[in-house]
Amino acid sequence: MTNFLKQTFASLIGSLLGLTIFSGIGTLGLFFLIVIAATSKDTGPQVKNKSMLVFDLSMKITDSQPSSSDFLQKTLSGVNEDQITLRKVIETLEKAQRDPRIVGIYIDATKSGAASGLGYASLKEIRQALDKFRASGKKIIAYSTDWNEKEYYLSSVANNIVLNPVGMMEINGLSSQPMFLAGALQKYGVGVQVVRVGKFKGAVEPFILDKLSPENRQQTQKLLDDVWGEWRTTVGASRKIQPQKLQAIADSQAILEADTAKTNGLVDQVAYQDQVVADLKKLTASDQNDKSFRQINLTNYAEVPGKSMGVERNSENKIAVVYAEGEIVDGKGEDGEIGGDRFAKIFNKIRQDQDVKSVVLRINSPGGSATASEIIQREIKLTRQTKPVIVSMGDVAASGGYWIASDSNRIFAEPNTITGSIGVFGVLFNGQKLGNNNGITWDTVKTAQYADNQTVSRPKSPKELQLYQRSVNRIYNMFINKVAQGRKLPQQKVAEIAQGRVWSGAAAKEIGLVDEIGGLNVAVEYAAKQAKLGNDWEVAEYPRVTSLEERFFGKKLQEAQGKLGIEKTQLKPNNPLLAEFEKLQQEISVLNKMNDPQGIYARLPFNLKID
Repeated sequence: MTNFLKQTFASLIGSLLGLTIFSGIGTLGLFFLIVIAATSKDTGPQVKNKSMLVFDLSMKITDSQPSSSDFLQKTLSGVNEDQITLRKVIETLEKAQRDPRIVGIYIDATKSGAASGLGYASLKEIRQALDKFRASGKKIIAYSTDWNEKEYYLSSVANNIVLNPVGMMEINGLSSQPMFLAGALQKYGVGVQVVRVGKFKGAVEPFILDKLSPENRQQTQKLLDDVWGEWRTTVGASRKIQPQKLQAIADSQAILEADTAKTNGLVDQVAYQDQVVADLKKLTASDQNDKSFRQINLTNYAEVPGKSMGVERNSENKIAVVYAEGEIVDGKGEDGEIGGDRFAKIFNKIRQDQDVKSVVLRINSPGGSATASEIIQREIKLTRQTKPVIVSMGDVAASGGYWIASDSNRIFAEPNTITGSIGVFGVLFNGQKLGNNNGITWDTVKTAQYADNQTVSRPKSPKELQLYQRSVNRIYNMFINKVAQGRKLPQQKVAEIAQGRVWSGAAAKEIGLVDEIGGLNVAVEYAAKQAKLGNDWEVAEYPRVTSLEERFFGKKLQEAQGKLGIEKTQLKPNNPLLAEFEKLQQEISVLNKMNDPQGIYARLPFNLKID
């Protein structure tokens, strides 16, 4: 018996020791693989004389740097997706403009879903950088088999626009088609009660209506008209086409064949890709026997040092650029979310950093938790007392996104930014009918009248709704006061332009919610001027991207490994029905992020999307 126990114990110890050694070797090996993958790049991309910069519109462009979990997931899975920040794109285009080795830009819009991830405000910033490149005397050539409005908006700046002979061009205007869930919720027995302030606060409408309210339709129509008007003006100026003619094309033709697009002046040439390549070989003085023209893609060229061309800075004076991108949520938040506590700590740290002389808050958010918005806004206000805080609005900076912008020194937006939506709401679900229909009932024992007012087992009583409405009114009045104080506007005027109404950046400037029209770089330059830095400054970006060691040994490794088996590359569905299912999935994901402790939200209408 003693020998048996000894053998069993020895076997157990041996197994544990072997498993530990195996795990250690496996982990160490995995670590070295990651190090090799991260450090196996060349010393730097080589740029040959007379090269074309290739701008592939299908690459992913974001405001902030990729998260650590994204990095690990791609490294471990072997997926290599081109990803670059908006600011890096603009900086790289400026570098190419000054680089004598770059003779032009080739815009490749041939891949499905090109530029679909960006809104019109971000596209405008890139377009302006391309326009400056063209103004320097260098050529831009754009080619596609099918142009849609977003791709064409960006590419219309080109000297030569080429469409495949079998290709089509979509010029049919803009639309927004929100999804309404009220009928489905009613069918399955899910009760919905809402409390809100603001007749335009359309975020709750998908849960209580089966179509747009007149107020929501009005604001959506005005927003679309503003964005479409800017599209026609901008494209028309580049193509020397009157905006009225573009409107007539959208109303009468919508989809144009290649020859018709050329006849209308929308494209310069109808040709196959090999013919475009042949022309680019001539432009780059490439050997006609070469497979392609002399080129370097934008993501590789971004790694080329640009100090000699005046686009890189090195200084002890920092301008902090804080990227607030995603839903505003209570707590720390995950990657792709604006966690109230996490961003409050970022501003607290920046405020105490003596090297940081000025701050630019870049907002790309539809809003979210009112509590988290207030926590962030408080830290911004404290930071502003020690150094300038400038806001740059991206594609969307609305509701809670505007809340955190309101108390800043100056607000910049593009004319087609979506902003405003100054209003609050709460959505109260209950499953009484759903449960009863399936044989489930509830009973309650309590010590006070409102002890069970958080239950989802029944609808809220009129008195309970009054309590919620009182809270919503309080938050709304707080929102109004903050905007009035931050923007130095009378409360009455703010109350009139609030009501949850959504505005374009151009309209927001007219009513005083925005100070200037301009992009991120314009805001950064203004921040440097406010801090009296001259040219002696450099940008420091927040949230900071963690180091390789932190990525590997930290919590993010576990998250990335957990995701590897269940997540797949997200592709834009070509089937319209699948696109609607994706829209439904997005609606549900928004509900998952609604974690305000008071259940009160300052958020843009859930499914406001411009197509």
